[in-house]
Amino acid sequence: MVQGTPGMKKSSTGLQENVGGLLAYLVGFISGIVLLLVEKENETIRFHAMQSIIVFGAIFILSIVLNFIPVIGFIISLLIGPVALVLWLLLMFKAYQGERYHLPMAGKMAEDQLRKMH
Repeated sequence: MVQGTPGMKKSSTGLQENVGGLLAYLVGFISGIVLLLVEKENETIRFHAMQSIIVFGAIFILSIVLNFIPVIGFIISLLIGPVALVLWLLLMFKAYQGERYHLPMAGKMAEDQLRKMH
């Protein structure tokens, strides 16, 4: 693979851009935090890391809150699992393809947060 090909650019961590993007989602918001802290140069990897923190952090918090709501909370939390799994697989697949895939709200929030960090 050519160094200048989109999705194949190196990063400050030595990872290929597409592999770094995939790893940002691998362990949910935890891998997002780690990559956001260690990756200094590659904006695509940083975007995937921030989107991972926002999406999977929100799902994590929502799951905790729903545990305190009887019946309805339990029913909703049963639906969150499969949705989170599909999102997780989709985001890893898109990142590995080298695509900077934006989820409707989270993608814009991730871009905005990255701009504020510079």
